[in-house]
Amino acid sequence: MSENRTLTGIPGFLVGHWTHAQARTGCTVILCPPGGAVASASFLGPSPGTREGVLLSPDKKVERVHALLLTGGSAFGLGAAGGVVRVLEERGVGHETPWARVPLVPAAVIYDLGVG
Repeated sequence: MSENRTLTGIPGFLVGHWTHAQARTGCTVILCPPGGAVASASFLGPSPGTREGVLLSPDKKVERVHALLLTGGSAFGLGAAGGVVRVLEERGVGHETPWARVPLVPAAVIYDLGVG
């Protein structure tokens, strides 16, 4: 039996993907273990599309994220992060604040509108 050397081989991480066949785009969600995971990123290029990407900077207070979204669809695709946040909220996952538990779901998007 071969060893799982993918992201799903790391205990606690789950990965899901959805494809819109007609539009030739899709999204991938990486769910972190219940306590979250340390994450960092660098966004390069002339117009990087992100949601909560600034949270991944090492000088920010946030230490853990609860999921990551990689999506197509340009700015339209970033809306999928709202669905991930909703599901995590329903499961009681998130960063504890004095007023609410807030799921942290940074997202990055590619501009693929001309593909499909």
